[in-house]
Amino acid sequence: MARDERSAGYMADAYGRFTNKPGVFECPSGAGAMYSLPPVAESNGSSVPVILLTIDIPLPGEGRGVLTELDCAKLFEPVTKMSVQVKSAQKLPEIIRRAFRTACSGKPGAVHLQIPEDMLLADVDPTTVSLHVEEECKTFPAFPTRPVADKLETLMDLIRQSERPLIVAGGGVSRAGAGDVITRFAEACNIPICTTMTGQGTIDDDHRLAIGVIGDNGYHPHANWALEHSDLAIFVGSRIGSVVTIGWTFPKITLNRRLVQIDIDPDIMANNYQNLLSVVGDAVLTFNDLLAMNVQVDGARYEPWVQELNEHRAAFWEHAEPKLSADTLPMRPERVVRAFNTALEASGKPALIYSDAGTPTPYMTRYLKINDRHTRFSIPRAFGGLGSALPATVGAWRADGSKRPIGLFGDGSFGMTVGELETLVRLQVPAILILFNNGTFGWIKGLHRLKGHNQCFGVDFMPPKGEAIAAAFGMQAWTAKTPEQLDTALAGAFAHTSGPCFIDVHVESLADRVPPVYSWLTKRGEDPMALEAADQSYF
Repeated sequence: MARDERSAGYMADAYGRFTNKPGVFECPSGAGAMYSLPPVAESNGSSVPVILLTIDIPLPGEGRGVLTELDCAKLFEPVTKMSVQVKSAQKLPEIIRRAFRTACSGKPGAVHLQIPEDMLLADVDPTTVSLHVEEECKTFPAFPTRPVADKLETLMDLIRQSERPLIVAGGGVSRAGAGDVITRFAEACNIPICTTMTGQGTIDDDHRLAIGVIGDNGYHPHANWALEHSDLAIFVGSRIGSVVTIGWTFPKITLNRRLVQIDIDPDIMANNYQNLLSVVGDAVLTFNDLLAMNVQVDGARYEPWVQELNEHRAAFWEHAEPKLSADTLPMRPERVVRAFNTALEASGKPALIYSDAGTPTPYMTRYLKINDRHTRFSIPRAFGGLGSALPATVGAWRADGSKRPIGLFGDGSFGMTVGELETLVRLQVPAILILFNNGTFGWIKGLHRLKGHNQCFGVDFMPPKGEAIAAAFGMQAWTAKTPEQLDTALAGAFAHTSGPCFIDVHVESLADRVPPVYSWLTKRGEDPMALEAADQSYF
């Protein structure tokens, strides 16, 4: 039981992200259905299989002014792969099977079933229905697509002809669990890998072929440089949307005629660029088939390219060191991420990390380092709504109880889901909850200031007393206002395994200093590709 339907949806979403099974949640009609809309939209937009069951008013009450009456099937149509009202109890087994088949087949997504209450009370002759289960549809991807062989031959020819090939792994790689096989292929051919925000974790961050994150938000300048200077960009599991391409303005050298797109969904092929080659197929099957072709690529040809990218990468991290080790107050987000990296590595145990779309996003994306193939990192990026990370730790724990669930969120998000602290305590979920506390909706306030003025409206609020709130729910909690306090709190949190714990981290706002966002730095007249990024104020 969750305390809010929206939170239940984010729990199901996290379960789907961290397993190969669909998450399922249920809500009542009326307001309950409306509260469920944001997580369902996020799951569908992020290709996460989730099934929502809305238990609705009885069918005889339709059109008669019954309390909570709402056309839920129509409400969820724009944000699901399938949204239907069940009008016959006889069809329930068939429709449930279809729900799992739809959620898990092709590009995964969300399904909504509106089930009138009288369907639950109806008698059905068991000899007239089949209660069989479609085994393929219990997990995803159900019925994965194998690519056409001659497409793979063409791809290998393109790779052999290239001088500076680059693989770009998107969120579909994470969803397919294809990171290991893509890494093996990259190693066999000596091809560097960049990722999108949602593709992070495809390859260990310290691997010599792992260049970094491309795009607008929390990007690595050397990764964007790699994309701009590659002569063959192989995008896998990515829609090549606005964040990745900075509103389709980057790379400045167009991707047309040097882009290969590999995806399970044919509908997105060549949607934004003129592809050199489109390969429809599941990422795991595609790269297993490529490896099975006895790949013969002279990887030594690409070694100067790999070395050049690694020189840029090394320069970036060298220049980042003063930010990562700064002891200024309020603490810089970079310093918080460095402390988190150190504590995570020192724990020696895998984790399932879920970051909200607020303050943590650009800094975790840019500075988080994961070199453990069992640790997963996820950010909801389809709609970027707040309030997901705290309840998501429950879904992560249900997904794999052997891994530590960790939620990262700003105080704006915290205010939206604080009630779920009770859920974590009641279930004794061993989550580590980290609050980035600065008393403002930083993204919005930063956007105000990006206009060149300080007329900020409706963005500031009282900073929550996170430790006191968590303690009131019976949690172990800490407040960290200095790097020393943060290091102590993180060590204590990772050592605390008997239930959830909470760290209230007082941190600089995104509105105090321009964050690592390509488009924002461009507006402020900075060079967003500089490997030594200067601190940029808004005024």
